[in-house]
Amino acid sequence: MENIQSMSYSQQYQSVRQHSIDICQPLQKEDFVVQPILDVSPPKWHLAHTTWFFETFILKPNMPTYVEFNPAYHFIFNSYYETMGPRVRRINRGALSRPTVDEIMAYRNHVDDAVSLFLSDPINEELIELLEIGMNHEQQHQELMIYDIKYILGNNPLFPVYKEQNVDDREYPFIQNEAIIIPEGIYEIGKGNESFGFDNEKKKHKIYLEKYAIDAQLITNEAYLQFILTGGYKDFRYWHSDAWEWLKTNDIQAPLYWHLVNDEWHEYTLSGLHPLILNRPVCHISFYEASAFAAWAGMRLPTEEEWEIASDKFNWGQRWEWTESAYLPYPGFKKAEGAIGEYNGKFMVNQMVLRGASVATPAGHSRKTYRNFFQAEIRHPFSGIRLAQTI
Repeated sequence: MENIQSMSYSQQYQSVRQHSIDICQPLQKEDFVVQPILDVSPPKWHLAHTTWFFETFILKPNMPTYVEFNPAYHFIFNSYYETMGPRVRRINRGALSRPTVDEIMAYRNHVDDAVSLFLSDPINEELIELLEIGMNHEQQHQELMIYDIKYILGNNPLFPVYKEQNVDDREYPFIQNEAIIIPEGIYEIGKGNESFGFDNEKKKHKIYLEKYAIDAQLITNEAYLQFILTGGYKDFRYWHSDAWEWLKTNDIQAPLYWHLVNDEWHEYTLSGLHPLILNRPVCHISFYEASAFAAWAGMRLPTEEEWEIASDKFNWGQRWEWTESAYLPYPGFKKAEGAIGEYNGKFMVNQMVLRGASVATPAGHSRKTYRNFFQAEIRHPFSGIRLAQTI
């Protein structure tokens, strides 16, 4: 996807919307409806929900001539916005065999035509902010679509190929894993108002850090394999109590998509099942696993503050990187009024922060202040491990 910052708002909108269609291009129609678990949504639902966002927050309140595509879509494609009324339960998204894929594509075209017409006239700052939220919201769902497509295909016993050339097959140059030393001191983190940022990134504020070291390199498959081979998944000493129960209950023995075939480890990627590539950064790791590996290695995960302050000194963007920070509001955080205020704030409980970006993150959608968040057991995001220690 092109760098959208240099485009007009209409061009930015069209570019973002097209990227969602491009992600789905390799799919068969049967792939669009599958929902194997609660946390994975069908690709068709993502395409419709992101369209619902623009229809609901941009067109219906602000374009008097707009004709709603299908009023029933408001109920089935709302995600979690209590302000906007009742909705289909998340677990039931895969039960929506109708509307069809073709009808969803017609819905997208209907809304896109209306938004293009709407943007042919100047819009005020409030609408620009809503449009930017909508485009960034769709970019978030583009990354989620890649997670979900991989989970759908990766849990098919045929291990089907999504696309021969894809984000999983990116080459990673070797980087010497040296310790980056950050001195004790008072630092500033967070997002200012100079460019777009979500409300949970704001505002800038000062923090105090002890002297610490953080690795220049992400943990590789090879290093993680040593954790497995030395009994890391069988030794309770490395695991939080909740993590140990999760491990036993779900019989977790290796990262998601790792398979032992004829005594050789393989990994399912979007290009199929292949022998494990040892020098790649380990991927699809839960917080539980990341924390256990850190304990086994005699280190720890960085806090999100440590990660942000050190981020200019290492390469990031290959994997979302777990931190040991709970997802909490920054000083001065304030939820917006109405449905937009539900976007981030109400999730600030029982979640852990990930920093950086991943190979699945759309171009132009990453920044060092970005605060991603998931529950500690979640593994299908493109998540990895960077270690730190206080010195």
